[in-house]
Amino acid sequence: MWVDGLPQSIRSFPKPAVCGVRVATCPAPRLRVNPSTLTHLLSYGVPNLDRSVSPVHRTCFPEECLEAAGEAWHAAHDHPFVRALADGSLDSDRFRFYQMQDARYLEAFADATSVISTRCPDPDDKLWFIEAAQMAVVVEKELHAGYGEELGYDAADVARLELTPNNRAYQNHMVATAHTGSLVEAVAAITPCPWLYVDLGQQLEAEMGDVPADHPYADWLEMYRDPDFNEYMDNLLERLQRFAVASDPVTRERAKEQFVLSVRYEWMFWDQAWTRQEWPV
Repeated sequence: MWVDGLPQSIRSFPKPAVCGVRVATCPAPRLRVNPSTLTHLLSYGVPNLDRSVSPVHRTCFPEECLEAAGEAWHAAHDHPFVRALADGSLDSDRFRFYQMQDARYLEAFADATSVISTRCPDPDDKLWFIEAAQMAVVVEKELHAGYGEELGYDAADVARLELTPNNRAYQNHMVATAHTGSLVEAVAAITPCPWLYVDLGQQLEAEMGDVPADHPYADWLEMYRDPDFNEYMDNLLERLQRFAVASDPVTRERAKEQFVLSVRYEWMFWDQAWTRQEWPV
């Protein structure tokens, strides 16, 4: 069921507690963390806000991840698939290819967040990731049921779909990191997907204004500019920061590497749909 252009599962997703990361802070193609709320993030693990204890306490780890991603973050916003989707010129075959591969990707995202929930010592964090996994599966069903009817595919078609090389590699990266990486690495690996989509939705809103009612991908564009996704990202980024503060410098560097790798896979996901990627042999 959809409400105001967004799946009901998103509308009913638990609202976050007070959180220090804001995602709707600027229309630029590169997302920043709101300076006015940075103090809350930096306070994690630092008694009396004494940030002299460790350099990580003086920094915002999500911003460090974005800095590390650099041009890959920009490139993921400017891929030809994204531009064609935004201006409505994307042909329906490419969009269908993307949607079907994305349905299978969301299953892996749910697998990764389910595993992360078992790694969380705090019950509230555990529950949040369980609900995030549930949301990914429910959104997949709601989102792709609507587009499936329009584009001519159903759940059975998705189930027997052969994953592209890029999609399979991305899924393996997320799930393997959830199993074998530290907690902050695991969360860093799943963060770029929702964060980039929310950022992209806000960027396109700034560029386009209101989405024309006759735009062929109006529902998709409206979905990722919805404020409810901002709240979801606030909660996720808050956890990423907390887990980073609780980690040693070497682990934080590995987590940044996992974040950057996922950003690169995001570009590759657009590309596999744009080229309708097949296995070479």
